[in-house]
Amino acid sequence: MGPGNRPLDLEWLEDFLALADSGNFSRAAQVRAIAQPAFSRHIKSLEEWVGVNLFDRSAQPVSLTEAGKRFHPSVDDLLQRLEVSRLKARAAHEQEAMSLRFAATHVLSLSFFPTWLSGIEAQLRLGPIQIISDNMVACEELMLQRRVQFLLCHGHSSVPCRLDDIQFAFTRVSGDVLLPVTAPLANGKPQHWIDDSPEKKVPILTYSQDSGLGRIMRALMPSALEEEPFTTVFTAHHAVLLKTMAMEGRGIAWLPRSLIKDELSAGKLLPAGSPHWHIPVDIRLFRQRAALSAPAEALWQVVDKK
Repeated sequence: MGPGNRPLDLEWLEDFLALADSGNFSRAAQVRAIAQPAFSRHIKSLEEWVGVNLFDRSAQPVSLTEAGKRFHPSVDDLLQRLEVSRLKARAAHEQEAMSLRFAATHVLSLSFFPTWLSGIEAQLRLGPIQIISDNMVACEELMLQRRVQFLLCHGHSSVPCRLDDIQFAFTRVSGDVLLPVTAPLANGKPQHWIDDSPEKKVPILTYSQDSGLGRIMRALMPSALEEEPFTTVFTAHHAVLLKTMAMEGRGIAWLPRSLIKDELSAGKLLPAGSPHWHIPVDIRLFRQRAALSAPAEALWQVVDKK
């Protein structure tokens, strides 16, 4: 009966090494802390799995056959490798349990997260940190699948997200503002202007359906996306890409102030409308309501000031 006919039990391999070492069924069974009849059945089952006799039972002490001698080093190496792999897997699990795992929208992972994290580290000693940067829909999915402990994103009180209040909680860690901006003309004036614009069609750079900022824009300012005098000329879910397109004069983009503060100071981007068009937003940190690891709970205690 060969290996294709029955599963292999790893205990048989350990029994094999014990018998090869002692040369005696009784002593090997004692070492393995099992009854001798059960031990003998294990050795027999292993030989049936291999398809040949591994021990010469006519010799005293019991000795390995030529097939057994060929088999022995591979078994010894396999069990050692499995033990090393087991220890590495446990170590990885323990490290993961101590790590902090974040999902963050693209724009906040670049413009906000590094400085915010430094502020946390000034108050709390943190272990390993993992961050996944993606669009809002993908980040919500990571939270729903419990693959991360926290989600950092923009939010607004009038715009719901997929993370319901029963399973998830959030705290406001900062504020931001979406500003309509455009590239400057050679004379230093805005290339486009929303209020009393002479343009028949004001070109707009918009966010895709998967973008959290796009979700806010569509809920609070649908006229800026769908109605006169605006016309959408470019769509993307990366705010950084929309910033680049706006700087190249392609149109007006509503961008987080946290992302464009340097460009505004340098005059590389200019406001494209009055404060009437500004959209105040939150920067929020979501968590699961279920108990988290000790490091994650410690971080939440620091950031949740409510």
